[in-house]
Amino acid sequence: VQLQASGGGLVQAGGSLRLSCAASGRTFNNYIMGWFRQAPGKEREFVAAIGRLGGVTSYADSVKGRFTISRDNAKNTVNLQMNSLKPEDTAVYYCAGVLGSVLYVVPNKYIYWGQGTLVTVSS
Repeated sequence: VQLQASGGGLVQAGGSLRLSCAASGRTFNNYIMGWFRQAPGKEREFVAAIGRLGGVTSYADSVKGRFTISRDNAKNTVNLQMNSLKPEDTAVYYCAGVLGSVLYVVPNKYIYWGQGTLVTVSS
């Protein structure tokens, strides 16, 4: 599967952004999908993941209550709604996918990656 992330940009602290990830292929609903982010000089970190049918989700503690992951299997998309953004949310955000049923929180479990979209939150 090929992934294409979009929706990043510059936003003030407290604002919102919605990231989208479009997937190619006809078996999108077989994939666990996740969002990760990488800030300058830091390792890539888990943000959120969603099960194949969208009924199960997992979030990093740092974004819980502010971010919401969702998916539309009919449109082969996974989204990340980000509210109450903070300067520390500034990073390149990546969508990722892996076949299976486990909501992995480590990047090396994911096989397919999008190109990343930059989110900058100003204070």
